[in-house]
Order: sequence, then structure tokens, then C-alpha cells
Amino acid sequence: MIRIDSVTKRYPDGTVAVDGLSLEIPDRSITVLVGPSGCGKTTTLRMINRMVEPSEGSILLDGADIRQQPVNTLRRSMGYVIQNAGLFQHRTIVDNIATVPRLLGWSKQRARARAAELMERVGLDSALAKRYPYQLSGGQQQRVGVARALAADPPVLLMDEPFSAVDPVVRKGLQDELLRIQDELGKTIVFVTHDIDEAVKLGTMVAVLRTGGRLAQYAPPAELLSAPADPFVEDFLGADRGIRRLSFFPSAALELETAPVVPVDADATRIAASASADVPLLLVTDPDGRPLGWGEPKDLTAGRIATERLLPYGRPFVHGTDSLRAALDCAVLSPTGWAVGVDGDGRVVGVVSQQSIGEAIRAAHTAAHTDESGAAHTDKRVDKRVDKRDDDVRAAG
Repeated sequence: MIRIDSVTKRYPDGTVAVDGLSLEIPDRSITVLVGPSGCGKTTTLRMINRMVEPSEGSILLDGADIRQQPVNTLRRSMGYVIQNAGLFQHRTIVDNIATVPRLLGWSKQRARARAAELMERVGLDSALAKRYPYQLSGGQQQRVGVARALAADPPVLLMDEPFSAVDPVVRKGLQDELLRIQDELGKTIVFVTHDIDEAVKLGTMVAVLRTGGRLAQYAPPAELLSAPADPFVEDFLGADRGIRRLSFFPSAALELETAPVVPVDADATRIAASASADVPLLLVTDPDGRPLGWGEPKDLTAGRIATERLLPYGRPFVHGTDSLRAALDCAVLSPTGWAVGVDGDGRVVGVVSQQSIGEAIRAAHTAAHTDESGAAHTDKRVDKRVDKRDDDVRAAG
């Protein structure tokens, strides 16, 4: 969809914001630009819709040079979301969202109908339609900003640190909402952030930029974490990049134990049968199978377990859906060192120890390394076949 070809942005005072940048931004994906302050992330984003004009190089949109299009036409073909939403304070929420369709000549009725549809899509209550931006929370305003960017159904969505001004809980919700919307609509999204966790979570491809606007590495998140291109990228990813990499390994391979799980109304025989030296504590569940907490077998009174005396079970992970990183986090946060696995409805399907999770992590790393080595070996064999073919062609010539 977007090709950035040897683009440089040099200002009159000699400052180089972007230096010889080349990127192929794939269609229907989220490409994240990440890096330290002064690396040219926002400048690159703004060159795509010509809010900033490149000094050298070219940017192609679907094969056509963006400089061949009128600026206003180009910008209206792209959604644009910025930090703090940038809403018009004197317009209602529904009219904010309807801004671009109205500029494109849509009737007021059609534009407002589209706005109402998008409010539902981004998770906004329809009751907010006639309110003004100052009457909404920061997270709600950012949702309005996303809805406004999507209003004319543009193929490209540019997002400049849209979630950085909200608290971590709201930010996670907005990130999840963006991934859900992207799964439904399949836009070509260019997303700017300074947060590597956000980049890894959202990005199909991640471009790490150095100070001075030079590209350090461009790769899928899993490859970025497993094979940083150089010490700069490795330092930027941080000392816990190994933990981040676990986000790409599923928890489905974990073998859960069901023996240490007992219902709150378990009898003495069930409690005794569940207790073992390997699992000093038992996980007690309510009648619906949802976790209540951990308790020592000797403290569990058959038929009437005192739930108020149970140890907390921490945060459960959804087995098969969440990653090994989520499972490990649950085990670390648990006072027992055991993680609780649940199904999609929150019912316990088993428990797993930190030791078992560690073994699964080692196995996953070994398998990934084997796959990477195999791919490299295959590439070498292909290269040899190509070299042999070229030799045969030369000999025949």
C-alpha cells in the first residue's frame, strides 16, 4: 500500500529529521514506527499525508506518487488520529465524527448515521452523541478520535501516539479495541509510539528508528525480539526482551494438573485424595468451577470450607488463548507460585507450576531456534541450487 523510498527531511537550519528512510508498508496491517525522541517518527508519519514535505526521495501510495495528488484530496483519503484526540470543542460528538464525510459532500443525515454506526463500533454509548468533548473522559475522547478517522472509510489510517495521554488501564482497552477493529476492517495503519511494549503488541511490522531519522531495524515483533540487529536495537528493546518474546508462544502446550483442584463442598475423601507432597496447597472452586483461593489440606473442613481463610489465587490465564508470558506472570504473582488456568468463561481447567512453565519456555525456545536454523539451512540449499542453475546456464551458453 505505502512505499517510502530513500526519503530525507532536511530543514533550512540544516537539521536532518529523517535520513534516507526506505520502508515497504504492507497492505491491511499495522506498521509501527518506534524509537527515541528525535528519531523522526512523527515527521515520517506527517510526510505520508504531506503535512510535511520530503526534501528528497518519494512516497508512493498504491503505486502512485503522493505528490501527484491534490493535498486536500490526499488527506481526506487518510484517517488521522493524534494524542488527546484533537476534537473540535464547539461540536457535539456526533458532529465531530461526521466532519470528513460532510467535507466530502455527504448529507447531514447520512453523515450522522455513519457517525452513530461508528460510535457503536468503537465502543461508545449512543447516549454520548449529543455531548461535547469536554464532557467525556480521556479514553472516550480517544475513541471519538478513532471513529472520526474511520468515518469516510479510508484505506489508510495514520495514528500519532494516540493512546499515550491516558492511564495504563484505559490504554490497554484502547489497544485491544484497535486490534478488534483492525481484525474487522483490515485497514493499512501506520502507528507512531515511543513505547516498545505497545509496538510489540500492536505491530504486524515494527520499524525501529535511530536518533537522526535512520532506520535501525524493520521486522515482525517476534523477529525483532529474538534477533536484534545491533546493540542500539538491543538496548532500546530493554533487558526484559526475553520476557516480551514469550508473548508469541501460546499457553496451549502447558500440561495442567487437575488433581489439586477441589470444589468448595468437597468431602474428606476428595480432599485427602487431592493432597500430595508435590502440591502442598489445593485450589478451591465455587459450585460453578470458578476459583476462590488456595488452602492447605489440613485447614480445609470437609463440606464447609471457610473461604475467607483461603490464600488469593492471583490472576488466572486463559489456557490456549493467553501466551506463556501471561501464564508466567500469573505464577509469579500467585502467593503459591502456581498459575491458575481457566477457560473462556472463567472456569478452572487446571493449575501449573512455575517449574512446568519454565520447562515449556525452554521447549518453545528450542523449537523456535530449530525452526529458524532450519529456515536458514533451507535458504542455503536454495542458494546452492540457484548457483548451480546459473553455472549450468553459463556452461550451456
